[in-house]
Amino acid sequence: MVTSSDVHKLIRGLGLVAAISVIIGNVIGTGVFLKARVMTCNVGEPIWVIAAWVAAGILSLAGALTYAELTAMKPEAGGPYVFLRDSYGKVSSFLFGWMQMFIARTGAQASVAVVFAIAINDYLGGALKSTLLSISIFGYPYEISTLQIIAVMVILIFTTLNCLSVSLSGQIATVLTFVKIALVLFVALGAFLFVTGGGLSNFSLAATGGTCEGVASSVTFGSPDYNFLAGFAAAMLGALWGYDGWDNLSYVAGEVKDPNRNIPIAIIGSVLLIILLYVVANFAYFYVLEPAAVASVSKDSSVAMAVVSKFFSADLASVATGGAAAIFTIGLMLSSLGTLHTSILSASRIPYAMAHDRLMFPAFKNLSVNKVPINGVIFQGVWASILALSGSFDTLTDYVIFGSWIFYGLVTSSIFVFRRKYPNAERPYRAWGYPLVPVIFLLVTGWLLINTIVTSPESSLVGIGLIILGLPVYLYLNNKATNGSEDPGDDEERIGG
Repeated sequence: MVTSSDVHKLIRGLGLVAAISVIIGNVIGTGVFLKARVMTCNVGEPIWVIAAWVAAGILSLAGALTYAELTAMKPEAGGPYVFLRDSYGKVSSFLFGWMQMFIARTGAQASVAVVFAIAINDYLGGALKSTLLSISIFGYPYEISTLQIIAVMVILIFTTLNCLSVSLSGQIATVLTFVKIALVLFVALGAFLFVTGGGLSNFSLAATGGTCEGVASSVTFGSPDYNFLAGFAAAMLGALWGYDGWDNLSYVAGEVKDPNRNIPIAIIGSVLLIILLYVVANFAYFYVLEPAAVASVSKDSSVAMAVVSKFFSADLASVATGGAAAIFTIGLMLSSLGTLHTSILSASRIPYAMAHDRLMFPAFKNLSVNKVPINGVIFQGVWASILALSGSFDTLTDYVIFGSWIFYGLVTSSIFVFRRKYPNAERPYRAWGYPLVPVIFLLVTGWLLINTIVTSPESSLVGIGLIILGLPVYLYLNNKATNGSEDPGDDEERIGG
């Protein structure tokens, strides 16, 4: 017999491999293929680029070690939302959920879907792109192209897939994750196996003379006002974008089988594997290309594609290299789809958790017959589609990066609150290196935030402003919940079982 509480209770359908795939599938997207150009402009030398990847990876690992304790202790849907709610209160958790629902996650989904549309259009020689509507709104030009429509179609397809069942979503994530890993290895190993003329001598060179298209002079190696610390911080931020998503499993912790065992293994193991893949890939880039060549890659292309174009000797270039480029392009498209899929899977659990706290509309806590928070999945699919059509997602996600790291810091610091408030609580996994590891994470995070305020004050302030815009919504929903306008019985239910 199905009880009323079962209607709102998630099932644990994600095994260890699927849990790992949720993280790797979201983290490995386009960053490892694109960011080497800007990072080379920031620090100038290959050894410092790789150092920035390692430093960002260690920082992510420090966060992952802390998140592993928090997630294993509270394996509930919504992850960081729950940690913030139980440590710093409802305001902080609501503003986090607000940012993720309306800006960060849905904006990233729109961006990834458009990247897929652009990639398939490039693969077909530009045959897909055409303008369907071009108008002026209050003096600002606005157009809808076929690429935006393709992006919306892709979002709707993966939204539908995520409505079916969590176990199927996990299986899809696993398949697409193997594609991502294979793509990184294809580029990295191919650089050593199929390229003639590469060498370790490139590592002794600097990016002097690189064009560094679109990179600010204050963080461009060799410019008159260049500062190395600012440049290295900028390179680390670029690398952190490539690692972003290491916290992804915490959002679906309420659906992980044997969470006490699988959550720590998945979180820590995934980050270690990703660090290894990223270092190997960037080592391969500089084995093939001189730093100046990496820095001179067009901002509309990728360093990985420049490396793939060097595959095989000249007499085979017209056939074999073209095939290698096609494999890479198709792999990149599938990689984009993997990121989109795992983002939809994890982010839809945030409004589910918020609704259980009566801080989001009650419809979001309803589950389908397959125990999927279907209204949350559908909402973010619709909103991501609107952002894709609006063309504003890039601006939104750029602004919210600063705010995201504020919340990373807050969530990580909550481990100290829980250790003090609940010293005897069951902790299946205890963060390695506590308290030093989380302290280092917080110190570096603080340094990055301060550097961002100094170098990009406008983006930082706008990012904070977008988060604060959620306060009126919080006051309305909290007042509504306080007045008892929703079913109080739901407060007794525990999210995630």
